[in-house]
Amino acid sequence: MTDVITDQPAVPTPRTAVLDDAHVGDIRGALGTIKQDDTEPRRGLSARLKTLLAIVGPGLIVMVGDNDAGAFATYGEAGQNYGTSLLWTLLLLIPVLYVNQEMVLRLGAVTGVGHARLILERFGKFWGAFSVIDLFLLNALTLVTEFIGITLATGYLGLPKVASVIVAAAIIIASAFTGSFRRFERIAIVLCAASLLLIPIYFLSHPKSSQMAHDFVVPSIPGGSGELATVMLLIIAIVGTTVAPWQLFFQQSYVIDKRITPRFMKYEKADLIIGVAIVIIGAAAMMGLTAAAFAGTDGVGNFDDSAGIAHALEAKAGKLAGVLFAIALLDASIIGAFAVSLSTAYAIGDVMGMKHSLHRGVKGAKGFYAVYAGLVAVAATVVLIPGSPLGLLTQGVQTLAGVLLPSASVFLLLLCNDKQVLGPWVNGPKTNAFTTVVVGVLVTLSVILTASVLFPDITSAAILDIMAGCGIAGVLAAGYAFTRRRTGTKEDPIDRTGRENWRMPPLDTLTRPVMSTTRKIGMGALRAYLLVAMILVIIKLVQLARGN
Repeated sequence: MTDVITDQPAVPTPRTAVLDDAHVGDIRGALGTIKQDDTEPRRGLSARLKTLLAIVGPGLIVMVGDNDAGAFATYGEAGQNYGTSLLWTLLLLIPVLYVNQEMVLRLGAVTGVGHARLILERFGKFWGAFSVIDLFLLNALTLVTEFIGITLATGYLGLPKVASVIVAAAIIIASAFTGSFRRFERIAIVLCAASLLLIPIYFLSHPKSSQMAHDFVVPSIPGGSGELATVMLLIIAIVGTTVAPWQLFFQQSYVIDKRITPRFMKYEKADLIIGVAIVIIGAAAMMGLTAAAFAGTDGVGNFDDSAGIAHALEAKAGKLAGVLFAIALLDASIIGAFAVSLSTAYAIGDVMGMKHSLHRGVKGAKGFYAVYAGLVAVAATVVLIPGSPLGLLTQGVQTLAGVLLPSASVFLLLLCNDKQVLGPWVNGPKTNAFTTVVVGVLVTLSVILTASVLFPDITSAAILDIMAGCGIAGVLAAGYAFTRRRTGTKEDPIDRTGRENWRMPPLDTLTRPVMSTTRKIGMGALRAYLLVAMILVIIKLVQLARGN
């Protein structure tokens, strides 16, 4: 019966902007399938659960991939140096994570076009090229940190460095080269499940649960005013490792590649909520188990690397705890490498017009797979080069990610208010108000981070001055917007009816948005800041490399 229906002339439907025909068809998830012609309403718990299982993947993978090797180092440093006193930062990041990624999944499901391509088409060649080049360079450096995590984990386990890196790179490449989206997602979800190893490690280390519960909801700045600069930089690192630019590009493209449409939006949002819950639980467990492992030892305040955490766990809770931690670090590094490599390959395929889908075999998308494999191979090679400044590379990744994150959030906000792009799916007033505040905070943190790299001896007073200046600017900007448009007091002005079947029309039918004078000034200021900050940071890193 299905074949008969498929072969009959289809009812004409509006053209959509989907760029790769492999992005249209049945949803073939790791845990289930939804036929393209399956339009039946989901009634009953069983039907809804089966649909959710088929959809689960994009939100889960992007969030678990966020707890990668860099996250292990950042959360480990927080736990080792300051106990659980910075846990409250994770609570504040929950709504930020959800709102940012919800906007991205909405863009993917509704438009069928990747993040970089949308920026190119709606804001011009400069910003399109900037977003792709920025993503490519930043992701290449991030991949190096993933392989650093692999060497630390396998080194603790007593495995040879060269063989470990080569085998890991081969696994990362081979997992994507199967020509089957479902096989890749099944591998990724197994690795996501392995990330839950942090939970038994947490209990083996016997942390103070009551103290953790208190620190999760009661903000505090450890160390007093004398350590404000150091603590602020660590908080920025926590934000940077939890809300990274590659996440935006990855989830939007992965939602498209999985063929998720607006009809399944609520299930994809549930998938995202599951992912956010797991990433926050994992981050909290990391801080808690590290704090417990180093409590009362000389290691407090002397963070070195993630391998040191494994050794401390072994001394505290036995060899099993150390081994499980090393396996969890290895698992996190591989998941991170998957996601970072794919986000780059998707973006370049989107912008360059190449076939770019895991549904295609290598012969059907040579450029896409070449970018993916090439990034992995280069990162693995860099880690194996004797004398490579691996610590400096890690610092560079964190710094550049912090500098560039505000621009990614600004474009995300602008795209989600573009009625030609999202139609009835555009942001409402409350989402815009919240996201605007988030962008303001990210800009403030970015400025502080840039200043701290350029001026390593920056004082706590200078940081407070930067925060105050950015805060005053934010209040003035918010006051201007409120008095001019009063968007925060309006009811949702958008007609949302029929949005389940609305898709963005082809890009060539859309008109370029008209930029207001205020927006042109803001975009110009953002462009100038990003260029100057990036140049200054790169110069500083080169100077440090020569000094070493």
